[in-house]
Amino acid sequence: MPSAKSSSDALPPRERILVAAHALFYQEGIRATGVDRIIDQASVSKVTFYRQYPSKDELIRAYLDYRHGLWMSWFETSLTQALHAGAPAAQALSTSLRAWFSRADFRGCAFLNAAAELGSSDPEILKVVRQHKQEMAAVLDSLMASDGVPVGPALSLLIDGAIVHAQMGQPLDDVMDAFDATAAAILQR
Repeated sequence: MPSAKSSSDALPPRERILVAAHALFYQEGIRATGVDRIIDQASVSKVTFYRQYPSKDELIRAYLDYRHGLWMSWFETSLTQALHAGAPAAQALSTSLRAWFSRADFRGCAFLNAAAELGSSDPEILKVVRQHKQEMAAVLDSLMASDGVPVGPALSLLIDGAIVHAQMGQPLDDVMDAFDATAAAILQR
């Protein structure tokens, strides 16, 4: 998963705010990150911030849209490259996830985190999270389904479980060993 960091000073204020919010929301949490911290990180004035994003809720939705685009692009590209290199489907998926889980900035799934933080107070967030997960399952089906048998929903559940266990600090080899065995079983149906 690529980082959203760039030379943000060259970006227009709206994008600087979004890039700063992305980094802070993902690393520190949505609720834990105040608007003043985002303003400081983005090097914008409070007036500029509120002109671009009239509310934190609007920024949260923009963050999730932005994260969705980044993550889905990385996910599909990573899987496609591994599959084109000849890796079996289960190995392509395992290699991609292991690389993501091993990143120093890994803090789980931004969408599961958002659902846990905000889902009970903002049902719209749950819609965004469900849509992200459905699109992830669709990518898995498009790349890995065989004989028309959908595998995306089962693999998506398996991926979410692996994400949570990796985020909780379970040894990565243990997480991936369990993941690999189950993914292979799903893909051999």
